[in-house]
Amino acid sequence: MTRLIEILISLAIVAVLFLVVGIVLPSSRHLSHSVETNRKLTIVFDTLNSLRRFKEWNPLALRDPAMEIKLTGKEEGVGARLEYSSKERGLGNGSWEIVKSEPGKLVGYKITNPERGDNKRSEFTLKPTGRNNRNVEITQTYDVDYGFNLLGRYSGLYVSSSVGEDIKMGLQRLSNLLATVPNYDYAKLSETDPNNAPKVVDRPAENILSVNAAVERNNDKIKGQIHSNMEWINKVIAANGLEAVGPVRIVTNEFGAETYDFDTVQVVRKKGDTATGDAAAIEVKVEGPVKASLLPASKVVVASSGGHNFAALPPVRDAVRAWAMTRGYTTSDRPYESWKAGIDQSFDPALGQFDVYWPVK
Repeated sequence: MTRLIEILISLAIVAVLFLVVGIVLPSSRHLSHSVETNRKLTIVFDTLNSLRRFKEWNPLALRDPAMEIKLTGKEEGVGARLEYSSKERGLGNGSWEIVKSEPGKLVGYKITNPERGDNKRSEFTLKPTGRNNRNVEITQTYDVDYGFNLLGRYSGLYVSSSVGEDIKMGLQRLSNLLATVPNYDYAKLSETDPNNAPKVVDRPAENILSVNAAVERNNDKIKGQIHSNMEWINKVIAANGLEAVGPVRIVTNEFGAETYDFDTVQVVRKKGDTATGDAAAIEVKVEGPVKASLLPASKVVVASSGGHNFAALPPVRDAVRAWAMTRGYTTSDRPYESWKAGIDQSFDPALGQFDVYWPVK
């Protein structure tokens, strides 16, 4: 009997200690870690303001490669939501949802998961730093409330070693991911006209005639070659009862230091054909260097650019690719431009007008 009383007293002491220590422990936890990147502020913000690349930087998916992930709600900004489901013990079902979004400054997430605690949230604050503010400091915070849940308060003792390590890993993975994106601020494309901003559109299947050429990087020689290519293309158009659709396109194969390798492309259709949507292949009798093909339907990112000549287009192409990558798209095939101002005007520093395209998947 005495033994039993001793055991009960010991259990009572342990219970009291548990309650006292639990009450003394913090009712909430706060973590903060930072990393620095040399990518443009626009690129950093847009990558975090969308969940399309979440699994590439957040360590959550590493803990269960078979995890089911579903994106719901908006494409980006407040309301964008990622839901996950895992059979792994300790992961279960949960979600990350963007609940705060201040362009260039802050992205805040609401987190739900089976772990103890309520009101879980994580915020990413962005701060220009470094010489001439060329870099961006990314600071991620994590907060969780336990209230009077004593078991939760005890679990908070391990937050620094569990969630904290995930934050450090996630920031490093985010930094590595950002380093793969071309460092061009695509926001400048729409500074004067919001309609010039990059966007994803569906390009239908198109019949095209094309001529390849590689010439010295000299504007006069490139212009002359394009005119020569178009003479061949127009000859095939006339001989086959076709008509041109839209302006000439230039597809860049290689923009080398001394040589420019490109295709001159013209979309065509049977004369008088006004049908819209995907085109069927046209049988064409080609001549000389002209090739005829059916360009398959594809999604493309497109942005408009003007007020310069074609030689200023390489940074625009990289800006279009950067925009696509921050939103989780993979660029494929080759970029190309629609020369809306015509061939000669496109070599004028003030008159060039272009739609820049890059197929994505």
